[in-house]
Amino acid sequence: MTSRIEHDAPETFQPPSRQRRAQPAAERPADWNVLDDALSADQRWSTWPSIEKSMRGPQPYPEFVIEDAAAIDTELGVLKTGKEADVFLVERATGDRRALLAAKRYRAPDRRSFHRSTIYTEGRSVRRTRDARALKNGSTYGRQVEAAQWASAEWAYLVRTHEAGIPVPYPVQIDGTEILMEFIMDPEHPGAAAPRLHQARPEPALLRSYFEQLMEAMRGLARLGFAHGDLSAYNLLAAGPRLVVIDLPQLVDLAANPLGAELLARDCRNACTWFAGRGIDHDPDELLGELLAAAWS
Repeated sequence: MTSRIEHDAPETFQPPSRQRRAQPAAERPADWNVLDDALSADQRWSTWPSIEKSMRGPQPYPEFVIEDAAAIDTELGVLKTGKEADVFLVERATGDRRALLAAKRYRAPDRRSFHRSTIYTEGRSVRRTRDARALKNGSTYGRQVEAAQWASAEWAYLVRTHEAGIPVPYPVQIDGTEILMEFIMDPEHPGAAAPRLHQARPEPALLRSYFEQLMEAMRGLARLGFAHGDLSAYNLLAAGPRLVVIDLPQLVDLAANPLGAELLARDCRNACTWFAGRGIDHDPDELLGELLAAAWS
């Protein structure tokens, strides 16, 4: 049975044990039909070989990226649920190599709500007239286009921010509306998910480091011309000494979106308010001015 973890799950989540694993490649029969039948309901063959190279993450690939066509993906449980997408924990394994990945899957049209999406997508262009019309009309096809757009947008933002050195999960691959990315682990509890910042209780020196890392991440986004748009302690992971920014599909283009400066100001208020409540004071208006200057420099 698939294990489920709700939004405020304990930080020490451990992947549930499985009674059945796929056979090692050397022991599997040669008949592909038999191979398919040999997989459990929570398993599939790695989707890496079937996707285009442009749908894979930036090179050089990290050591945890498994390219073997014989690899097996096994779903271990739910890491997070949301209005538009759910995030699952997936193990990709072949031979003696195993890697844990986070699989973000945007929901089917009848099971999601993009009720705030227009705030963030102002200024984004849609190439196909049919798609633009469907999005405006809110048809079933339009909702399918919207899900694909949000997945594609998050993928593009993950790639771009990773390449710019901003601390985000490494984007492994995108396949339709599923994004596989680096699983951010708690280094103090191997195999467990890193807690979100609002769950963490860092010592003063580490708290200061987190604040400085967040300020630099916000500057990095601004230099790219973006605001996170939904920044809070719920969208930051505290992975030991490392702070990681997550949930990027709504990244706001500061030049194209008429609400860009307003959303950036909200990010500044949220960040400064959270840290001020823990003894680190920083003027949100001063931060906003600094980031706008970085965006237009």
